[in-house]
Amino acid sequence: MEEIIASADTAIVREDFDTLLEFYSEDAVLVIKPGMSVTGKASIRKAFERIAEYFHHSVQVQQAGMVVLESGDTALVLAKTVVSASNLPAVTRNATYVFRRESGGRWRCAIDNSYGHELLAGRGPTA
Repeated sequence: MEEIIASADTAIVREDFDTLLEFYSEDAVLVIKPGMSVTGKASIRKAFERIAEYFHHSVQVQQAGMVVLESGDTALVLAKTVVSASNLPAVTRNATYVFRRESGGRWRCAIDNSYGHELLAGRGPTA
């Protein structure tokens, strides 16, 4: 899983969105920021194109630690993801990724949440 994610990170940095989309399932969800996500490869591609523009085509992504928990055809990845750009100092996020193994054996990302538990900020306890 580490190699898959490293390859996806390289595709993001190179803005090789055709290659990047191969890492995602057809119905994948990408969290763009807390409160905003997109679903499906076409929307994910548009999101990454906009992200690249917003960060002046200088996004850098790398993993600084990772734990993979597998159960059958599902994998939960907890990662320290470091993101930076020319207009963004390096930020370390506690990312959460969910992968599914497809019938051919290939792992694809179904949920890409680089914000992890930050999505809970401002939400009170639930009953």
